[in-house]
Amino acid sequence: MEASAGLVAGSHNRNELVVIHGHEEPKPLRSVNRHVCEICGDDIGKTADGELFVACNECGFPVCRPCYEYERREGTQHCPQCKTRYKRLKGSPRVEGDEEEEDVDDIEHEFNLEEEAGAMRQHQAEAMLHAKMRYGRGLPADDDDRFSVITNPRFPETPIVGRSSRPVSGEFPLTIPAGVAASPLHKRVHPYPLSESGSGRYNWDFSRENEAWRGRMDDFKSKQALLAPDPDDFDPDMPLMDEARQPLSRKVPIASSKVNPYRMIIILRLVVLAFFLRYRILNPVHDALGLWLTSVICEIWFAISWILDQFPKWFPIDRETYLDRLSLRYEREGEPSMLSAVDIFVSTVDPMKEPPLVTANTVLSLLAVDYPVDKISCYVSDDGASMLTFEALSETAEFGRKWVPFCKKFAIEPRAPEMYFSLKIDYLKDKVHPDFVKERRAMKREYEEFKVRINALVAKALKVPEEGWVMQDGIPWPGNNTKDHPGMIQVFLGHSGGHDTEGNHLPRLVYVSREKRPGFQHHKKAGAMNALIRVSAILTNAPFMLNLDCDHYINNSKAIREAMCFLMDPQLGRKVCFVQFPQRFDGIDKNDRYANRNTVFFDINMKGLDGIQGPVYVGTGCVFRRQALYGYEPPKGPKRPKMVSCGCCPCFGSRKKARDQLKKGKPELHGTEDLAGQGFDEEKATMMSEINFDKKFGQSAALIASTLMEDGGVPPSASPAALLKEAIHVISCGYEDKTEWGYELGWIYGSITEDILTGFKMHCRGWRSIYCMPQLPAFKGSAPINLSDRLNQVLRWALGSVEIFFSRHSPLWYGYKGGHLKWLERFAYINTTIYPFTSLPLLAYCTLPAICLLTGKFIMPTISTFASLFFIMLFISIFATGILELRWSGVSIEEWWRNEQFWVIGGVSAHLFAVVQGLLKVLAGIDTNFTVTSKASNDEELGELYAIKWTTLLIPPTTLLIINLIGVVAGVSDAINNGYQSWGPLFGKLFFAFWVIVHLYPFLKGLMGRQSRTPTIVVIWSVLLASIFSLLWVRIDPFVLKSKGPDLKQCGINC
Repeated sequence: MEASAGLVAGSHNRNELVVIHGHEEPKPLRSVNRHVCEICGDDIGKTADGELFVACNECGFPVCRPCYEYERREGTQHCPQCKTRYKRLKGSPRVEGDEEEEDVDDIEHEFNLEEEAGAMRQHQAEAMLHAKMRYGRGLPADDDDRFSVITNPRFPETPIVGRSSRPVSGEFPLTIPAGVAASPLHKRVHPYPLSESGSGRYNWDFSRENEAWRGRMDDFKSKQALLAPDPDDFDPDMPLMDEARQPLSRKVPIASSKVNPYRMIIILRLVVLAFFLRYRILNPVHDALGLWLTSVICEIWFAISWILDQFPKWFPIDRETYLDRLSLRYEREGEPSMLSAVDIFVSTVDPMKEPPLVTANTVLSLLAVDYPVDKISCYVSDDGASMLTFEALSETAEFGRKWVPFCKKFAIEPRAPEMYFSLKIDYLKDKVHPDFVKERRAMKREYEEFKVRINALVAKALKVPEEGWVMQDGIPWPGNNTKDHPGMIQVFLGHSGGHDTEGNHLPRLVYVSREKRPGFQHHKKAGAMNALIRVSAILTNAPFMLNLDCDHYINNSKAIREAMCFLMDPQLGRKVCFVQFPQRFDGIDKNDRYANRNTVFFDINMKGLDGIQGPVYVGTGCVFRRQALYGYEPPKGPKRPKMVSCGCCPCFGSRKKARDQLKKGKPELHGTEDLAGQGFDEEKATMMSEINFDKKFGQSAALIASTLMEDGGVPPSASPAALLKEAIHVISCGYEDKTEWGYELGWIYGSITEDILTGFKMHCRGWRSIYCMPQLPAFKGSAPINLSDRLNQVLRWALGSVEIFFSRHSPLWYGYKGGHLKWLERFAYINTTIYPFTSLPLLAYCTLPAICLLTGKFIMPTISTFASLFFIMLFISIFATGILELRWSGVSIEEWWRNEQFWVIGGVSAHLFAVVQGLLKVLAGIDTNFTVTSKASNDEELGELYAIKWTTLLIPPTTLLIINLIGVVAGVSDAINNGYQSWGPLFGKLFFAFWVIVHLYPFLKGLMGRQSRTPTIVVIWSVLLASIFSLLWVRIDPFVLKSKGPDLKQCGINC
């Protein structure tokens, strides 16, 4: 890809393609004197004579030897620039069409490849035969080495384990190198032949026998660590080899002393709950039948909801990763890195709600990640086609040329400059480089100037010109109409031009804005992510993809390596569809008033799911396997062959059935041999005759070819111009029509919470996911600390769950056919879709205490001493379950209590509105607009925490607070008026009323705003509260004695 190719804009449907140059001023960089291949970007290299390799003698177009040979073998055999046929150069194999040469063919006579290969095979066979013949026999007395190998003068000695050689798969052969003592286990020792000299017929050669005996004893002592091997014969790479063969990760189960009591309490709570519900159903309250029935229905629903939430946490686990083993296996010194490539997706829509400076910090942290630069490609999706985002990304790319080498030189953490320079820590700790302080000051000044330039762009974007935005070269910005514009792609950093200030390569940085036209369904964020999948498949086609929101920067520079410990593990990784990281946030108040950290979900629920089939996908901080998003099923292990019997009575089956199966067989597939030979997966290549790939992936041959390459990569013969043209094609607005994109492939459509659907589909196919929690959080983002913004965010999540519940992908009825989804995993997915409906019984249950206090009735009859034990045991089991959860998870009790409080606050507000809006959308077709959560930060620290933004979501919890407070006052007043005997029934009512008030306390505190001034909303509600309380005071009249005798007006004097 060319970083200086300019902005490519076009529409495939309209047959338009425009390349806009000169939209940015070139920045001078340090010159790099290197000859680079124009196809793959690698060094051209030199010939055997030390001269620069020249593929085409006509025009001298720079091409390296691998690209030259690939073009002759697989391509058109012509020069990409002058279209002249390539001639065969010395050392290159012949291909069809080469001219006959009069001189001796260097391939057949100079190199003698066939003879050399045959001789090598013969040499290896002789060595193996010699080893088998010597197996179990004694070693020659004059042999200094522990092992000897037959040598051939034409070939070097074949090592058992080489120092620098390594298989491509990353595995090491399980053999013992020279110099390390061999184990005597399973070693046959034959008697030595009789000695020819000596007296007697059966005399042994005692000297040889004693020597052999001493050798065996030395072997035994070495094994027992009693005798160390000779230091001169020891291979220093052997411990590294052993370490690299170990697993890259380890599952760490929670200690049984913590989990077993937790499980016992869950079972006990389930039994107590069953007895409690039985008692409630069989003992109705006849004078308050309506209140009793409502409370029983609510309690049954709460029990079902608790079961769905609790039992998926039955098998909690932790995991450990070994980054050193990953490096030993895939990054050997002196060899190219064999780590898999990763495409990173960053999505943004509105630069006013998602500030460009926040997005820039995320991109800068990605460019500076601790991973090979040629394996990283960052794609930024601008779904709002904003020129502000485009120009800010251009500035970010230029600043990244200075920031990335600074981070890697001094091992900076975190690598987002805004977060790094704002850390209030000793930044000199562990820093020993003498130039660090000087360069840090210079870099901080550079970043401040960068912030000023970004702020200037934002200020400029506030006033939109009437004629629309115009680029620096005078061309109108193609995205002036955000709902009607062509697709746009700009490669800011690539192989050509993608160097930092020190001349080192930088990761690729690509700007993408998909085409939008009126009359097309664009599917919001899910559609933008699917467009990024297709663009990246054309340009880079990495086998793994990292998805991040624009406000989630990399806090741990080794985060991608952490994920690779699972995805590249030879045993575990083949069936892993994604690795999910927990979400961590900055800028939250220390008390976490509105449970923004969501610690209970990320540290308890997700650990429990990891022990079943894996965590759910939460929308960001997730590394995907590309093949899993393409709808492929995970690879299946070898199955046991079915028994074929002889056909007699005692046997099962028949010969006839077996013969019929052999006759049927698989149909012969044609045209897939070439694909299998070019690195495509053989099993997927055979599917080409059975599946119409055009209907599955769309009308793009390049995209279809990339989906069959399990290890990723782009053909080296493809030109950058052709790739960009094809990339514009796959982001056109009509590309997904009549395909499976969004329905079986990529991010799934049908809900604004596309993350839950996408992960659910992959789990239903049999994939499993991994939950990775490194000690240093991998990613950090921003959360809405304001009450109104927080409730709107929860409303969006809950509405998406309601949409999934009413869709065809509902976990209640989808995914049973294959049987791949485990039952406890299904329970967790069902809970994610029905939890908003808990708002209906929760709202009713929170209203019952106030009604009971105001009417003098109660939801329970007078209970006996035996029945009261069920209530006591139920409350004890509830608290014990929570305490034991905190014990094995490490979550603090304050975080647990904040989560319980916000469960009630969100349940009676956002979840309730989500159910109403979801029903309106399903029944009446009334759609709701997607609101992007604001990620702008206030200049004043935690200033947004006290801001009051009135919304209808605040009405239900406010009403509940008021009526419960009124009920408490009325109930206490009535008890004071009626005497001592009325206090007993009052305590139960007051307990439930205070339960509601305590859970809604953070909401009440949010309404109060700052303590230094009283907001207008408090005055309004105070007046309303006083009015309602006055009316109820007149109705109850608590200071007037109530007559307990008969009503004389109705009964008469003789009653």
